[in-house]
Amino acid sequence: MRNAAVTAGGDQIRWVELPGQEPPRVYIHGLGATSPAYFAEVAVHPLLAGRRSLLIDMLGHGISDRPTDFDYTLESHADALATALDAAGVDGAELIAHSMGGSVAIVLAARHPRLVSRLVLVDANLDPLPRTPGSSGSSGIGAYTEEEFLAGGWAEVRDRVGPHWWSTMRLAGREALHRSATHLIRGTVPTMRELLVELKIPRAFLLPGADGPLPGAAALADAGVSVVAIPDCGHNIMLDNPQAFVRATAAALADGSEA
Repeated sequence: MRNAAVTAGGDQIRWVELPGQEPPRVYIHGLGATSPAYFAEVAVHPLLAGRRSLLIDMLGHGISDRPTDFDYTLESHADALATALDAAGVDGAELIAHSMGGSVAIVLAARHPRLVSRLVLVDANLDPLPRTPGSSGSSGIGAYTEEEFLAGGWAEVRDRVGPHWWSTMRLAGREALHRSATHLIRGTVPTMRELLVELKIPRAFLLPGADGPLPGAAALADAGVSVVAIPDCGHNIMLDNPQAFVRATAAALADGSEA
């Protein structure tokens, strides 16, 4: 396990690192998740193995520290990751990023272009979302005020999301979970979608085939974003259908490369 201080108070981001060739790959988890649990199986698959790979946990999640005085905006998450990647000697990385992690990866690429050479987004959030009381995920978490969430809303979320997601969500700081969800549904200005369109690096977007066409897919394609539907999976594509995920990710990483 590796670590780097990313705040003035010395809070640490931690990651599991697999040795291999440069340029590195960085795997970034979603809300209430952790990269080692979500990406270890696919990162060592023969189609993806052999690169230096960082399975990194965002501040407030997984094995990283959970400061209560951090605001957990998408921009702050991106800047904290940039500090950790700089400390790790990462440059021009290929980012494979799921859900909220994909949103953060877009912001990271826009704010710190030196660090990112390519994006593979895994069912990432591209647009602001409504607050939806009683639902699972970020819209339901963000429907609480922070005071309501800390006072007991977190337990209602635990009961709604079920044991699989809660097994990693319980590792997240409660302030971190609520603030991250709130800022995810609020989005960025410009939006994550607008930032993605403006990036000049190779970009791919993987989504579950059962979800139907991705809204705005034609405009993304016109901007050079490859949109790929993956069969037989839900939101957690890398867990639900790892073989198809690996094939699509390997193809996206090879697309346009000189190799």
